[in-house]
Amino acid sequence: MALRPIDNALPTTTPERLKKQVKISVPIQKLTDSTVNDENKAPVPEATIDYVSSENLKSLLDPESKFQSLIEGLDSKDWTKVCESLNDARRFALYHSSLLVPILEKVMVVVVKSMKNPRSALCKTSIMASADIFKAFGDQLLDSNSDALDSLLLQLLLKASQDKKFVCEEADRTLQVMVDSVTPLPLLHKLKAYVSHNNMRIRAKAAISISNCVSKMGIEGMKEFGFASLVQMAAELLKDRLPEAREAARSIVISIYNAFMKDEDQKQEDAFTEDEDQKQDAWQSFCLSNLPPIDAQSMIKITTTSR
Repeated sequence: MALRPIDNALPTTTPERLKKQVKISVPIQKLTDSTVNDENKAPVPEATIDYVSSENLKSLLDPESKFQSLIEGLDSKDWTKVCESLNDARRFALYHSSLLVPILEKVMVVVVKSMKNPRSALCKTSIMASADIFKAFGDQLLDSNSDALDSLLLQLLLKASQDKKFVCEEADRTLQVMVDSVTPLPLLHKLKAYVSHNNMRIRAKAAISISNCVSKMGIEGMKEFGFASLVQMAAELLKDRLPEAREAARSIVISIYNAFMKDEDQKQEDAFTEDEDQKQDAWQSFCLSNLPPIDAQSMIKITTTSR
């Protein structure tokens, strides 16, 4: 009888050699009230944020002791704490601005970051904070070597272009505060870059701020920026797709025209002459020498109908 190879043989198992199965006990997580969806329980309300106007913000009783918690709050991962800290930063800006100066750039970075946050409450609070920063520091913001102001300006233009009405309106108000708080000439240089922005809504919002800025400028400020540069910028906006940008451009043209006429008045006064036709000829000649003919005619038409 042939023997079966040992390697291919199945092991013989006798009942006596069978081992008992090891029982593994798995702990069952105890269900608590927090894990059970109880339809009879009211949902936990989400955090609500109060929007406090600048006029209703109170000064801090002990700002020095609050300073460290301000820094910690701005770095918090909890968005509600960031909101609280931004409101505290507003109080510092309005009532204790000298204490905020050392960390002003950090505050502006947090403001810009918060504007990008999808939470509308945090976004609006940061926009309100930027308005108070403009009020408190104005031209000091231009002295920074960082790009904090440029980033802030871009975000404000973006938020002013949004569909969320209450965010858009707050950004519009803040852009106006910016124009009221910062010297027109350096601000105009920053806004000029957005005339050719790819986003037409941003162009329109920038055009409105430029119009408000130019209306504040005197003759000397316009001369320093350049009358030619101003009319060329206005001519570009007059061809924009959005009516808001075109309307702002018309306002810019009127402001330039009025300043140009005053300058011509001064020249005639110095020359002891007075000739209205000569001033109009000077304006037309100026437009034709600095713009393509079709753009120059648009400028002349606007100023002719406005007289």
